[in-house]
Amino acid sequence: MNYYECLSPEAQEKIRTLTGIDGIDRPTPIRRDMTHDRPNLWRPAYVRDVEKIMHSPYYNRYTDKTQVFSFYKNDDISRRGFHVQLVSRIARNIGRLLDLNLDLIEAIALGHDIGHTPFGHAGERFLNELYRANTGRYFNHNVHSVRVLDNIFNLNLTLQTLDGILCHNGEFACCEYRPEPLSGFEEFDKKTEQCYTDQTAIGHLVPSTLEACVVRVCDMIAYLGKDRQDAVKARIIDSESVFDESPIGSFNAAIINNLIVDIVENSIGKDYIMLDKIHFDAVKNIKRENYEKIYLDGTVSDSYYEIIKPMFGRVYNALMDMIVREDRNSVIYRHHIDFVNKHRAVKDYERTERNQIVTDYIASMTDDYFIDLYEFLFGENKIIEYRSYFDDMH
Repeated sequence: MNYYECLSPEAQEKIRTLTGIDGIDRPTPIRRDMTHDRPNLWRPAYVRDVEKIMHSPYYNRYTDKTQVFSFYKNDDISRRGFHVQLVSRIARNIGRLLDLNLDLIEAIALGHDIGHTPFGHAGERFLNELYRANTGRYFNHNVHSVRVLDNIFNLNLTLQTLDGILCHNGEFACCEYRPEPLSGFEEFDKKTEQCYTDQTAIGHLVPSTLEACVVRVCDMIAYLGKDRQDAVKARIIDSESVFDESPIGSFNAAIINNLIVDIVENSIGKDYIMLDKIHFDAVKNIKRENYEKIYLDGTVSDSYYEIIKPMFGRVYNALMDMIVREDRNSVIYRHHIDFVNKHRAVKDYERTERNQIVTDYIASMTDDYFIDLYEFLFGENKIIEYRSYFDDMH
């Protein structure tokens, strides 16, 4: 049975008869440089955004960035690259039934985590502490995703795609997602800058399109059950049965299916995205249980604070020293500054504030890249003890 067949007869009838959604504003795609990347029949505006993101210099690095579980040599455990694909797939399923722009959904979904650090949200916290201590500004991965695509590599993406990436906020569950109009890039830039200077600004971000609202809720749907599956593979829990029964299920497939159906049932024909109270409360309970039984488990969290956090500090300081000395033969010049200049329209990246350059570089790294750099800088090997496929056979 597909998602359409799970809907009520009334919702199915609406989908059959609806050719558009009354009252929904569908703004014209806006770019910083409207003379370039003009849409045409075979490459509409948001298709261009999708392809720009997928061919951007850091897209490949999704593959080896932690989603939740680091320190595993196990290709069955999800990495961030798979997460963004799941977000895109789930959001497109919903968007198709709500008659939304699927290319815009895909662009936002595939780009939303491209600024994420190595070692998941732990790495994000550690980098934020260092960046904050040295600049007084805040680092957040959603804001940095915008920086990567709009500033570091200047891809001339649409305002609608960039705003969806900025506002994806998958950690904040809402019952309703109501888009708020965005006047243009001037307002967007102010909203982005505020996230650097005001710690509370992240929690107040609201997307400007229904497509971005769908991606935002699907960012959460994509990991609720998947993190449970991965926790079983990582032997953090024995099975998903350790969790309480839920109205939307305890297993990944049921969680995804039931939330898709509920969102479509409650959102079709409306100018906002909505979950009913039963499903919203269930989402909050699932997130709470995941924190209690997975994310806060010592097996997951202890190594980050005991090993990775001190490594972040040493690497940050070493890279800063290279820039202060203007050592153009050093790794931050040859592997980062020169790399960015090669792929950037404007070749003056080294004029960027020093702490920002160091932060950009660390955020761009995969887990393995970071470990290799640490070993290269400090001559220390086997810093991390990885868990292999065969640990349970010893």
